[in-house]
Amino acid sequence: MRFISLDEVDSTNAQAKRLAEQGDFGPLWIRADKQSAGRGRRGREWTSETGNLFCSGLYPHDGTPQQAAQLSFVAALAVADTLAYYVPNDLISLKWPNDVLLNGKKTSGILLERGQTHHLGWCVIGIGVNLTHHPEETEFAATHLLDHIPEELLNRPEPIFTGPDAFLSSLAAMFSDYLVLFKEDGFEPIQRLWTERAHNIPGPVTVRLPNETFQGEALGLDSNGALRVKLSNGTIRDIHAGDVFFGTSQDD
Repeated sequence: MRFISLDEVDSTNAQAKRLAEQGDFGPLWIRADKQSAGRGRRGREWTSETGNLFCSGLYPHDGTPQQAAQLSFVAALAVADTLAYYVPNDLISLKWPNDVLLNGKKTSGILLERGQTHHLGWCVIGIGVNLTHHPEETEFAATHLLDHIPEELLNRPEPIFTGPDAFLSSLAAMFSDYLVLFKEDGFEPIQRLWTERAHNIPGPVTVRLPNETFQGEALGLDSNGALRVKLSNGTIRDIHAGDVFFGTSQDD
């Protein structure tokens, strides 16, 4: 596995796409100390101050767009398992479609992009993890990893947390393991493992789409990764994209 470390870049996803467009499809991971134009899902700005992890994996991809989208669940499992090196497993949960939570608050987001160069496909898996700090006054409550690691573990002769590079090394290894599982056995085991860590599923949910907002009960994932929501009239809707707020209010 190749690793590329940069002091600063517009975004690691943009850098990975530039490499892909030049014919380098990886597999590789790019990490930057700082991003000047970090992006989250649906074009939202991703705060990119030094100390947190900003990284992108670049992999060849000859599958369908649906299979590419399912890589966000692969990545979420890899982030969750890496966080479990540092904090108790019961603090970690996964929020549809692509967030990882600590104690119910967002600590990681995932942004997938795909393309073709000379008719050969590739996929970029962008991952941001709040390690040392987190933004305030966000739509979804946020937190960071160091807030959940006991001080004695940080101050011992061999501290448990040593920074973004060590975190990325473990994350890349975890992602590779889950990617092998996905390629060999399909989405079903990924779906099952993701659901075991799902945040408030089953349970009440508010779904906000560009043209409507509605409430229902989140039932789980369908076989493609869409969120299945049961409305009060019994209708089942499969949500492929949108903002979702789990629980009885929009606080999470």
